Amino acid sequence: MRDVEQERTQNAKIGFVILTWNSENCISSCLSSIFSLDPSRLSGKVIVVDNGSTDQTVERICKVVDDCGKQSGFTCELRKLDKNYGTTISRNIGLKRLMAEDIDYICVLDSDTVVNSDAILTLTHVLDGDPSVGIVGPRMLDKNRFYQHSGRNLPTLTEKALKVLPLKGLHEMGTRMEVSIPDEGTGCVPVGYLLSACWMMRKELPAEIGPLDERIFYAPEDVDYCIRCQKAGYSVQYCYDAEIIHEWQRLSRKKLFSKHNYEHIKGLAYLFWKHRYAFHTSGLDRVFARRRNQNKTTESIAL
Repeated sequence: MRDVEQERTQNAKIGFVILTWNSENCISSCLSSIFSLDPSRLSGKVIVVDNGSTDQTVERICKVVDDCGKQSGFTCELRKLDKNYGTTISRNIGLKRLMAEDIDYICVLDSDTVVNSDAILTLTHVLDGDPSVGIVGPRMLDKNRFYQHSGRNLPTLTEKALKVLPLKGLHEMGTRMEVSIPDEGTGCVPVGYLLSACWMMRKELPAEIGPLDERIFYAPEDVDYCIRCQKAGYSVQYCYDAEIIHEWQRLSRKKLFSKHNYEHIKGLAYLFWKHRYAFHTSGLDRVFARRRNQNKTTESIAL
């Protein structure tokens, strides 16, 4: 790694985007973990966008900022919305605000995560070490060390159908289609997409591929963005060497018939239509490979 890259990652400026919606039980821990990051190595800006919370979320954000923010390398800005606008409109507000900041990287983070300095720096090292990586995400576990499969294959209609069937064997087949990387490993591996509970990405990426698609309310905005990232010639990487806590709330699974599940199904239908696939991803894989090769050819000519 070049000296300038080493200096950059040892003094990384991170812009965090965090959404809250009735997050009073977790937002204090999330913000405290950011404010506790090593100020000699990490600094930057935190944008919290609140989706019209009706509990004590806003009050708890203000308290943590007052208690911890002044001793931190990070400043915090709260944007309060009048209602729940979902994940894309709200995150785009934060992303747009960060584009004007003096930062090196953007970290999209869920309010139920707890981060640490080593993990954040490891993710920045991945981006600096390989310019072909657009988004990288860490290994995520809950406080009981339950591992979350956050690096996944791109979803297909077949996989989704198998997972909702009541037969155990078919459900397990769908699960195997969803995740193909091992639970344990080292280094980074390419994946179809990363759950957006924690994304580290280049600051330039939103300017290059655009904001999150606001026609998706709740999900699968993460799948769509990772597809667009790969269509631009970048890879999406899962990093075993970075580990954070994620107290996965799994909102869409608490009730079978819910607004979250309805929006998820609607979002999937839109995703399949938008990217012209449903039962397999071979067409997308060819598009990704062609664009990566184009980028390599362009880089070789430039050199």
